[in-house]
Amino acid sequence: MLNLDGAYIPSFNKNKRHLSYSLKKNFIIFGSAHNVYEMNTKELQNVSGIFLSSIFKRNKNFLYINRFRLLSLLSKKPVIALGGITNNNLNKLNLINCLGFAGISFFEQKKGP
Repeated sequence: MLNLDGAYIPSFNKNKRHLSYSLKKNFIIFGSAHNVYEMNTKELQNVSGIFLSSIFKRNKNFLYINRFRLLSLLSKKPVIALGGITNNNLNKLNLINCLGFAGISFFEQKKGP
């Protein structure tokens, strides 16, 4: 027994096998999504919240503020912004419907000059 508090389901994972397992009472499952189809899949997987990306990072999944806000309104689950968040665009998160934000580079400790 691993005694975990939660799990993360990436956007490419479409299976629902975890629904047949017995989980701890307060076990939290989060999943990531990049579009409406993946958001619907995550809701069918009964996740507690959805990481929706990429809000600011200009890659193939780039959403920016308007598309992010529209997608987040389509979900019944709490949405967390992900991708390209910096100190410069942190205030723009007030314009969207999100529970919070996450990002590796934002929280990385800067080393040296």
